[in-house]
Amino acid sequence: MTSFGKVLTAMVTPFDSEGGVDYGVAEKLAIHLIEHGSDALVICGTTGESPTLSWDEEYKLFQVVKDAIASKGQVIAGAGSNSTREAIEATQKAAKLGLDGVLQVVPYYNKPPQEGLYQHFQAIAQATPEMPIMLYNIPGRTGQNLQPEIVAKLAEISNVVAIKEASGDLDQVSQIRRLTPQDFDIYSGDDSLTLPMLALGCAGVVSVASHLVGEPLQKMVQFFEQGQPKSATELHLQLLPLFKVLFCTTNPIPIKAALCMQGWSVGGTRPPLSDLSQSFYQQLEKVLKEQHLI
Repeated sequence: MTSFGKVLTAMVTPFDSEGGVDYGVAEKLAIHLIEHGSDALVICGTTGESPTLSWDEEYKLFQVVKDAIASKGQVIAGAGSNSTREAIEATQKAAKLGLDGVLQVVPYYNKPPQEGLYQHFQAIAQATPEMPIMLYNIPGRTGQNLQPEIVAKLAEISNVVAIKEASGDLDQVSQIRRLTPQDFDIYSGDDSLTLPMLALGCAGVVSVASHLVGEPLQKMVQFFEQGQPKSATELHLQLLPLFKVLFCTTNPIPIKAALCMQGWSVGGTRPPLSDLSQSFYQQLEKVLKEQHLI
């Protein structure tokens, strides 16, 4: 069993009609996800629209979700920042709330060199030695790629236990696996790359699609791990149109639209994100119908 499980849902943040966080819906959604295939929930990550949430909203959300799912699943807080001080403070608060881990994104916009990235994550880890840390590499959003050699160096720190790798570069994934100890968990940051990454020794996925197909995703990972790669591939190919349509435009716009189609009152996205265009809406609706999800 891996530290955080196999299928981790990067949960959306529900908003009410006034654009405020709807904590009641967040509670219901969290319970639903844990009961339908998710081992853990990542709160206030990219999918949770962390750039437009205040820290107060985030802390309340961490608490609400933690209370809602209790010991049924793990809660990982998006506590990253492009300010090391701010990331340390958020991680310390997450630790006080008794959460199971934190997701630490590569600092965005300020493009630190590799040594700066090492010092950033090292400082956070040292400030909260009891808190398990998952690094988060997503160069398409942050503007900087965390190199495998730095990941390996960080993996030597006892509470740096995992990475969500969303560079889309399978050679880089291979290199990280080659350089890090076996108990350091690598998670796919892209639903469509989960199966190929499992073949490279990864632990599972931090998923968006698991809002809708948590159990099939869990099954796919299990098939692979039980030596049934053909069955895993069949499931992967069956789900591929869904994986792709959920990223037809900026995440989390499509997944929120999909949840609304299913009857979840998660609201829209906060500005500067916009609503799903009519043509993308139709594409999404078509795939959800084909997959018997609506």
